[in-house]
Amino acid sequence: MNMNKLSILFALSLGCCFVAQAQNNSLGKNDPDAKKVLDALSAKLNSYKAVQASFTLKVEDSKGKLQGSKSGVIYLKGNKYHISIVGQEIYSDGKDVYQYDKAANEVTITKNDPATQTISPDKLFTNFYDKDFLYKLNGEDKLGTRTVEEVELTPTDKTKTFFKALLYIDKVQHTLVSIKWFDKGGNRYTLDTSKLNGNAPFTDAQLAYNKSKFPGAEEVDLRN
Repeated sequence: MNMNKLSILFALSLGCCFVAQAQNNSLGKNDPDAKKVLDALSAKLNSYKAVQASFTLKVEDSKGKLQGSKSGVIYLKGNKYHISIVGQEIYSDGKDVYQYDKAANEVTITKNDPATQTISPDKLFTNFYDKDFLYKLNGEDKLGTRTVEEVELTPTDKTKTFFKALLYIDKVQHTLVSIKWFDKGGNRYTLDTSKLNGNAPFTDAQLAYNKSKFPGAEEVDLRN
């Protein structure tokens, strides 16, 4: 996949717009142990005032061959966020999404449409999983020196693009360490987070799209 398209996908969904069947959850039953882990994650996120985290996003094909990788930083406060990736800046005020492409010197403006996404960055501060997913706890694993709990999510909406996601949540800190998700074509995407600060010292102005930051950039407004 083209990594520019991949970063757009990330901005709109933070890695989780899903489809297809619910594996091992065909009866529609959720795992209460998984809910405890997800509730702890949600409570932790809700304790944050302003989040800053580094991330690496990579895509592999069905054979595990790396197709591309990008690193960046996300700034998140309430329903507003700013994602900074090499060559791109993405802003959302909760209503609209502004994506700046440095190579094209172009800003694309789209509506922040909840109907087209399953998890947006701001949605991570809600109990999104109770409505949008079936979930189960797959057990514990090791990511580096961390002990993580693996929670599998499958979508209740069968018309989306992805069919499964795996969340790796720090067992002690109750923070999201990594997300891995899978599409119908066999591609696998991994989002790893690091250097998370839940009380980052940035202002609302730093989250807002400001046309003056991108002199000469053409604006393509797709909201209509």
